[in-house]
Amino acid sequence: MSDKKFVHTVNFYLKPDLTPEAVKAFEQGVTALSKVEVIRVFSLGKPASTDRPVIDRSYSYQLLTVFDSQADHDIYQVHPVHLNFVETCNQFWEKVVIFDAESI
Repeated sequence: MSDKKFVHTVNFYLKPDLTPEAVKAFEQGVTALSKVEVIRVFSLGKPASTDRPVIDRSYSYQLLTVFDSQADHDIYQVHPVHLNFVETCNQFWEKVVIFDAESI
């Protein structure tokens, strides 16, 4: 196994008029992704309170996942848990921005 990793970061911009119940449903849905076996690191968070001109805090939630390889990331993309999340939770966001990176 290589020390190099594949990092998949997803910034979710939730719809501003969501009810607390809808936000909870989103949180439960995205947290379920942690069960996908090929994920090595799973972290879900909200924007930190840091405030400098270079920091973008406009997103609602950030998902950080780390995989051993792009091949594992590709498995995750078609995994039933991921497909279910997208299908059931896409109603909650107005925008998603994704950053994929391969460690060097």
